[in-house]
Amino acid sequence: MSTQHPAPDRPHATGLPLRLDDHGPAVRDLHSRLDRAGFGCSDDGAFGAETHAAVCRFQESRGLEPDGVVGPVTWSALAEAQHRPGDRLLYHRGPPMLRGDDVADLQRRLGALGFDAGRVDGIFGPDTARALENFQRNAGLPADAICGPDSLAALLRLGGRDRQESITEVRERDRLRQTDGTGVDLRVVVGGLGGLGAVIDTIGRRLRQRGVLVEVLDHPDESHHVQIANRIGAVVYVGLIADDDPRCVVSYFGTDGFESVGGALLAEILADELAPIVGVDGIRTAQRRTVLRETRMPAVMAKVGPTTLVVEHGPDIARGVDNAIHRWCAAITRDQV
Repeated sequence: MSTQHPAPDRPHATGLPLRLDDHGPAVRDLHSRLDRAGFGCSDDGAFGAETHAAVCRFQESRGLEPDGVVGPVTWSALAEAQHRPGDRLLYHRGPPMLRGDDVADLQRRLGALGFDAGRVDGIFGPDTARALENFQRNAGLPADAICGPDSLAALLRLGGRDRQESITEVRERDRLRQTDGTGVDLRVVVGGLGGLGAVIDTIGRRLRQRGVLVEVLDHPDESHHVQIANRIGAVVYVGLIADDDPRCVVSYFGTDGFESVGGALLAEILADELAPIVGVDGIRTAQRRTVLRETRMPAVMAKVGPTTLVVEHGPDIARGVDNAIHRWCAAITRDQV
């Protein structure tokens, strides 16, 4: 096993966020992390233009907003990027659970070999532990659910890393196809971030009129939305964000080696519904690895422009979300996933 040790997961005392024109030990630590993640730059102890560009490239590679500012989410992603396969023993603990690129690599390999480790989210949870234990048992290894040198060597020997549809994607597809195409009794969570209470209330009323079971969440913390959606066993989650950024993006969860097929389809349909309402030719869809990766169901987050625009077009946006969910239900029952 490698003796390399990742950098500690916290910055120096200057804290976060780090941005253009910052200097000091925290920036040097940032440079070290960027270099280890494959995004090195020549700036020396200063957060200059090259550092900003490197941070943007890293953020884009991780499905984060490429704003060039190192806040807590980007810092956490950098911490996860420090971990390579073989650097450490991987096992289920928690909280907090082990997180990192080495965990994601393990999940990809297990899934490609037919062992359902759950989503490739880089979080070593109970699904990953069960899949690893099953793999070890099948490979004639001690079934202790700890990925050490012997388990890693067996995974490398058997392959299972090349991109192909994983068992987790197959099972998500199968579950979606069993959904009632009318959406009746479908359990949906609709969340609003950024003063959108009236809009999401209208969405909730429209969906309930069609027999959909809706939980409406007006809360500024995305993690709160995810916790509620997971706890009540929602079939799908739709979140709306309003901010000053005029760009419109509908995000879903995907990584290198995994894509939520239901989330990708809903993002495409929702973008199609919202584009004419918010006055753009097309809304971009994008994979995101932020809080969406912690949902247990297909989930999308739509960033739909400034709050004033969203409130002005609130009834139309509500209609668009309602239509999108209805179209999504019909599509997944017609084997379009």
